[in-house]
Amino acid sequence: MAFYLVSAVPKHGLMEELGERLAAGAFLDLEPFGRALTHALRNARLRRDGVAVWEEEDYCSPPLAQERAAVLDAFFHDLRTEAVGEGLGWKKIEALPLLFPELAET
Repeated sequence: MAFYLVSAVPKHGLMEELGERLAAGAFLDLEPFGRALTHALRNARLRRDGVAVWEEEDYCSPPLAQERAAVLDAFFHDLRTEAVGEGLGWKKIEALPLLFPELAET
């Protein structure tokens, strides 16, 4: 099992649509990653430079290949990953504001 701190630049004008789709649970049934991706994006943070960041569990090589093809590449560009221990990515970004405050989960 691998965990990554993900950073990605939101595509202009698409975060409202992504938020609506997350609120509707549109990605939950995507196997095998839908639940983890939904949780990660609902809790994503926003850096001062406008880059979205979140921690995500993934088993693909390269990291997030399935998630990128199905969802992420439609809403973000310049996606980067940094390997982290479980929970350490969230700890690193916890002080940042939420990207979707109305959707955050614990």
